[in-house]
Amino acid sequence: MVPFDSPVAQRLITATLADLGARYGGSGDETPVDASEFVPPAGAFLVARIDGQPVGCGGWRSHGDQAAEVKRMYTAPQARGRGVARTVLAAIERSARENGRRRIILECGDRQPEAIALYKAAGYERIPNFGFYADEPGCLSFGRTL
Repeated sequence: MVPFDSPVAQRLITATLADLGARYGGSGDETPVDASEFVPPAGAFLVARIDGQPVGCGGWRSHGDQAAEVKRMYTAPQARGRGVARTVLAAIERSARENGRRRIILECGDRQPEAIALYKAAGYERIPNFGFYADEPGCLSFGRTL
């Protein structure tokens, strides 16, 4: 776990937003996010490393009293296909569960087929859209019980 506003987290988040920007245009994600939302027990932010190098990230923040919302999931291109995202997602779920959350939700877009496949493989199901992009075409929201 690292602070959301730490240099290593911010480098990965910048890469995340660049990836999303390439897929969707603009800054990648305009969702309001504050570093304080990722401080336990209300949230957490995790960084995955391979051979000491940061290669992926993801976090969760509280969404009401019982739910956690996944934010800023990312795997660097050179580490894709090595199980990084699956490992980060499992760690996010474990952290949220250990901090009293019973459900986990997320929103992503239809131009992220690898993310959609990951979430479906991990047992996530489509839920009504929520959040900043709820009314945008291409928004896909998922959730599952922890």
